Amino acid sequence: MVAGFEIGHHTADGDGWLTGTTVVLARDGAVGGVDVRGGGPGTRETDLLDPSTLVQQVQAVVLTGGSAYGLAAADGVMGGLEARGLGFPVGPEPGQVVPIVPAAVIFDLGRGGDFGHRPTAEFGAAALAAARPGRPASGCVGGGTGAKCGGLKGGFGFAEQTLPDGAAVAAAVVVNAAGSAVDPRTGRLWADVEHRLPRPSAAERAALATAEADPAPSLATTIGVVMTDRALVPAQARKVAAVAHDGLARAVRPVHSMTDGDTVFCLAAGRLPEPADPAAALAGFTALLTAAADVFAAACLDAMLAATGRPPWPAYTDLVPAARP
Repeated sequence: MVAGFEIGHHTADGDGWLTGTTVVLARDGAVGGVDVRGGGPGTRETDLLDPSTLVQQVQAVVLTGGSAYGLAAADGVMGGLEARGLGFPVGPEPGQVVPIVPAAVIFDLGRGGDFGHRPTAEFGAAALAAARPGRPASGCVGGGTGAKCGGLKGGFGFAEQTLPDGAAVAAAVVVNAAGSAVDPRTGRLWADVEHRLPRPSAAERAALATAEADPAPSLATTIGVVMTDRALVPAQARKVAAVAHDGLARAVRPVHSMTDGDTVFCLAAGRLPEPADPAAALAGFTALLTAAADVFAAACLDAMLAATGRPPWPAYTDLVPAARP
C-alpha cells in the first residue's frame, strides 16, 4: 500500500443483501482530483476537487454500492473523521472541522434480492473503522460486493507499483460495468494484456459467450481511486485521474456509456517532493501518468479474477477455472 493511505471495507452479503462500502483513508490529508466520464454518475463533493476551489486536502474517498441512496455512507465517514478531529478547519477549536469526503456510487440495487437493502451511514462508519495500511482484500467485498461486469460477477480490485524514481502508485477499483471485461474472440480478459492467463478452451469460450449474452443489462458504473505518495498540485491530480480512465478502457469495452457513471479520483499524499529540476519533474510526472493507467487496468483484472459468482452472474474463474489466482 502507498504510504499515507489505508483502505477499509464493510460488506453485506446474504439475507437479501449484496452491497457494501469501501473507504480510502488519507489520515494526514491528501491533494485530490477527479475525472467523471460516464453518462450516469452518482457522486458527492466532486466540485470541491476542482483546482480553482478553496479546499486543498481530502481526508477520505468513499466507493460504495446503493446508487444515489448509497451516498449516505459518506455521512458515517464524516462522523468518524470528525470524532478524530480530522477535516477542514472552520473554527478556533481543534475539533471544529468539516471532513472532506468525496464519494462515488455504483448501481447494485436489488441484486441481493431486496431493493431496500443499501448502504447507510453505518456502512461508512464501519468501513472507516476497518481501514488499515497494507494490501486490502479483493473480490466481492466492500463497494464491490454487488458489482457485475457485463454478464459476469464484478468486484473490488487493487494493484500497485513503484516507479524508478521511488514514487509509489496504486489503484483501488470497483468494476461494475455495462460493458464486457472479456474479449469475445479469445475468451481472455481484456485487462490481461500480456496474456499471462491460460487461453480458454472452446467449451469455456462458449460458456463465456452464453454468460455475456445477458438478457437484462442494468445500470452500471466503474469507480476507483488512484493513490500516490508523490507531491502533486490539484491540477496534476486531476490529470492523473483523467489518464487512469485509459486503464479502464483497456479492461472493459465499451466504457463511459450513458448507463455507466465512470468516476476516478486521484489522491496524492505529498511525501515524495517534486524534483527541483524541471526536466526531471516532467519526466517523473509523465511516468506517473503512465503508471496510473497501468495500475488501474491491473486493478480491474484483479477484481475480475478475485470475484466469486452469485446467481445469476458467474465469476470469470467459475467458467475458466485455470485462471484462478
